[in-house]
Amino acid sequence: MLHKALRLMRIFYDLSQKDLAEKLGISKSYLSEIESGKKQPTLDLLNRYSSIFDIPLSSILFFSENLESDVKADKFKNFISSKVIAILNFIAERSAYDATVKE
Repeated sequence: MLHKALRLMRIFYDLSQKDLAEKLGISKSYLSEIESGKKQPTLDLLNRYSSIFDIPLSSILFFSENLESDVKADKFKNFISSKVIAILNFIAERSAYDATVKE
């Protein structure tokens, strides 16, 4: 799942494969192979990811390990869902309150 984590990091930072490949000092095709899981990144390359994104290497590895865990992912999704629902409820209550005040 490391390849997925690296791809998600690139997308999160809104970088194209070409732009990130240049920053990493590798070819776009090599980056593509890493992100598709065909090639494994070296430790040196992972350290360059760490520097570019200012994220500790341990955090990158932790993130990639958690992508594999369906149980943890489900818990995370449920947690996020509950927070989104709470925010939507707050907005709905606020809208109802604002409508009452305007009357």
